[in-house]
Amino acid sequence: MGRFWNRITVATGVVLAVALLRLVPHPPNVAPVTALALFAGATFGRRLLGFFVPLAAMLLSDSLLELLTGQGFHPHMPVVYGTFALVVLLGSFLKERLQVGRVALASVAASTLFYLTTNFAVWASGTMYPHTAAGLIACYIAALPFYGLSLVGDLTFAALIFAAYSALVRHLPAASAS
Repeated sequence: MGRFWNRITVATGVVLAVALLRLVPHPPNVAPVTALALFAGATFGRRLLGFFVPLAAMLLSDSLLELLTGQGFHPHMPVVYGTFALVVLLGSFLKERLQVGRVALASVAASTLFYLTTNFAVWASGTMYPHTAAGLIACYIAALPFYGLSLVGDLTFAALIFAAYSALVRHLPAASAS
């Protein structure tokens, strides 16, 4: 029972930390949620917990942003949350071999997936761009600066989260049994 409560405590702490980090002023798309989703998929023994942690962090921080600024909830939330669920699945491919290059490649893939899905949703559901191939291309081009910021944030946070986990596992071997 103690190991279960340790996992719940750690998961709760991670959810709160990530939610709070989203509330701190930061450049657009530079947030730890994608890295957390990769990490959850790669390391959480229970798949349900792997999905719960990043999505709970998003829901908590979106709720707080809505309360504080009126800008937490938006029409593209299902696409954003669905993309993070896909990133958790992507992270599950890292389970067997947590190596720096594989984590970096998965981070780039996750950033790219987020860029493609969310900007497609903006194009498909909005009036900002014509619903043509040229409009879709214009939408993706306009979002390139945000994609660059996502890459920087996702690679940085993935490096921090996975390195901290690696150090923890080396110093506390029981931590890897989660």
